[in-house]
Amino acid sequence: MRKSRLNLVPGFLLVAAAAAMWGTDGVLRVPLISDIPSGMLVFLEHAILVLVTIPFLRGVIPTLRGLNRGDWIALLFIGAGASAVATALFTESFTYGEFTTTLLLQKLQPVVVLVGAWWILGERPLRKYWLFFVPAVGGAWLITFSNPFGASIEEATPALLALGAAGLWGMGTVLGRRLIPKIEFKQLTALRFLIGLPAAGIIVTLQSDWSVLEILTAGDFFGTATTPSGITVPGGLILLAGVPGLIALLSYYRGLRTTPAISATLAELTFVLSAVTLNYFFLESVPDGSQWVGVIVLSGAVVAMGIAAATRRSDAIGVVVPAEPLVREPV
Repeated sequence: MRKSRLNLVPGFLLVAAAAAMWGTDGVLRVPLISDIPSGMLVFLEHAILVLVTIPFLRGVIPTLRGLNRGDWIALLFIGAGASAVATALFTESFTYGEFTTTLLLQKLQPVVVLVGAWWILGERPLRKYWLFFVPAVGGAWLITFSNPFGASIEEATPALLALGAAGLWGMGTVLGRRLIPKIEFKQLTALRFLIGLPAAGIIVTLQSDWSVLEILTAGDFFGTATTPSGITVPGGLILLAGVPGLIALLSYYRGLRTTPAISATLAELTFVLSAVTLNYFFLESVPDGSQWVGVIVLSGAVVAMGIAAATRRSDAIGVVVPAEPLVREPV
């Protein structure tokens, strides 16, 4: 049977490509939050994604019947926590205007993944892993603040929101790696959005934001409603749901099939590089000297690990994995 071309692409690169697409999130999300509250924005994203991914759920029932209690907990956490709550925290943090801080505090996400993957998945870092981990996280830290050793108090609230999102997304990576051998990657993507939708609805209810639907009538929504940049609200929502949402998640879960979680989390730092570049051009968030150094250091670490990952051997990227988790490629 002929192998798919996609099977020839190392999983690390697919995760990195997904993370680069996540970097577009800020540019697309910031104009929308002036018209749509954070909780409602997340709800509308999930509603669009559920409609689009319904076909992916064909044949999912037998798969779900084969899940154990731990798998179900992981699936619910991914949908409600990593998808809905984390995205709501991330969106809310943008309302404070600290765009670079919000985007780049994801530097702690690898730490969450490292601990979670060690405890839940049995993945172990070798000495070589730290040659990638330390400069990657160190570079991300340099990028985070204009003064990396003295963040101002104005950054505290968006930072806490971003850290909450990073923690939830980090555990989402670990639990996604647990589930991906059991659930086909398209189905897992669809289930993430399907479970996330009612969770997002609860967030909207708690924030009392359902009234915003009154101003998003059919005529306005599809006609005159625009963001300050002139992009229509539906156009912005579709791009937000489509690029950092659907396309990125499909690439991410496809790559996660053959990538240990503690390696995937470093590939995810491509998000930081993409975000800082796009913020520079579109949001006029200009990095200073130390932040540019961080960009260089982080870029070098991600590229080096990507080259090592091309060998398709976990020891080349400094990771020991249990005998079973890396699953057979589909054909």
